[in-house]
Amino acid sequence: MTDIDPKLAGIVAHFALDGDVESITAYGDGHINVTYLVVTDKERYILQRMNTDIFPDTVHLMRNIELVTAYLRSKGQETLTIVPTKDGASYIENEEVGGAWRIYTFIEGTKSYSLVPNADVFRESGAAFGEFQNFLAGFDASQLTETIAHFHDTPSRFKDFKAALAEDKMGRAATCQPEIDFFLAHEDQYSRIVDGLADGSIPLRVTHNDTKLNNILMDAETGKARAIIDLDTIMPGSMLYDFGDSIRFGASTALEDEKDLDKVHFSTEYFRAYAEGFIGAVRESIAPREAELFAFAGNMMTMECGMRFLADYLAGDTYFATKYPEHNLVRARTQIKLVQEMEQKADEIQSIVDDVMERTAR
Repeated sequence: MTDIDPKLAGIVAHFALDGDVESITAYGDGHINVTYLVVTDKERYILQRMNTDIFPDTVHLMRNIELVTAYLRSKGQETLTIVPTKDGASYIENEEVGGAWRIYTFIEGTKSYSLVPNADVFRESGAAFGEFQNFLAGFDASQLTETIAHFHDTPSRFKDFKAALAEDKMGRAATCQPEIDFFLAHEDQYSRIVDGLADGSIPLRVTHNDTKLNNILMDAETGKARAIIDLDTIMPGSMLYDFGDSIRFGASTALEDEKDLDKVHFSTEYFRAYAEGFIGAVRESIAPREAELFAFAGNMMTMECGMRFLADYLAGDTYFATKYPEHNLVRARTQIKLVQEMEQKADEIQSIVDDVMERTAR
């Protein structure tokens, strides 16, 4: 048995685990929550301390997850399994444990990717997120609470960015003027998706809203998608958010905190693969305005994420976990590089969407 932090052992003791705890160790590299792997003599589990600064309404956050996972399970889909506390609750939160904590059953025999290894994996992830949309099409979105207000409201994010720039409380603006200018120069593009949601030309759907490749667990042997995880941001939104965020993360040739921008490129090969998987899955339900914006969705979500990284850098790194002072600035620069290449390849990207739409039409 490894040495176990007494505080973590005390937290885990509140939950109805199977077996005796043998180890609790740090796990993963998420930006928001703090995650541990709990090993008992019978099972493995994921323990998470939820970030209540970012997700202050823990009650409704966990209710969202309970509702969605129950619905997916009723459709025969593998999904997250919440381990209850010994009192039957879905999490614990009190002064004794310090923060809000939950446990999921570890999904065995799976793996995830932080960087796309090949086009086949990315195509499979596109199909998985597309099918996720399909399975939730019959779910009543009115049951869900907005866990983070204006999460993908890009004009609202831009206002936050300008507020952080105006305050510049860390005195960092002088170190990143070209990056600031980039986001200021794209202001006229930021309302395209929210305007469509407002006028009804873009349907409001149940969306994951954080569709990074590493939020899909793939079967370790077959390579097929098994389960979609990290459901904290599941809310009503646009299909374009999910498509665009996957492109932002997965069609890049480098990690989102790569310091060497010469390694950061936008892969149209990976874009095509993901589009084939995702659009192929949802083709029958795509609205005309969604079809028009698929080619731009990656630009939008990459700009939004980039301005959030830069705003957090200007504000003193209060949202995203960082490992060094310039971490969020490095992240913002990778996003800018990707958008610049998307803009250069705009005609090719549109041609890919048109081709995939035509080939998947029924």
